[in-house]
Amino acid sequence: MSEITPDVVRHLAGLSRIALEPEEIEKLTGDLGAILENVAKVNEVATPDVPATSHPIPLSNVFRADVPGETLTTEQALAGAPDHDGSRFRVSAILGEEQ
Repeated sequence: MSEITPDVVRHLAGLSRIALEPEEIEKLTGDLGAILENVAKVNEVATPDVPATSHPIPLSNVFRADVPGETLTTEQALAGAPDHDGSRFRVSAILGEEQ
């Protein structure tokens, strides 16, 4: 794995169009170096016989089966509506006339 140097950080900053002060370049050189070291450690133990995971605890579907049940009639649905035309809810316009 390549070593992170201040020149590499300057190059990456230029590619990203980020202006960095000399202090920031020094700090990022150390930070990015530490990140690369940690990735290298993970790569050492990540072998093909270890399955990839997206979550440390196995997850399962906790939803009930999607089975249609009883539905409201039109009259029942409109019963609590502040305004309706007998078959649909009536609401005030929210778009201007240009729509």
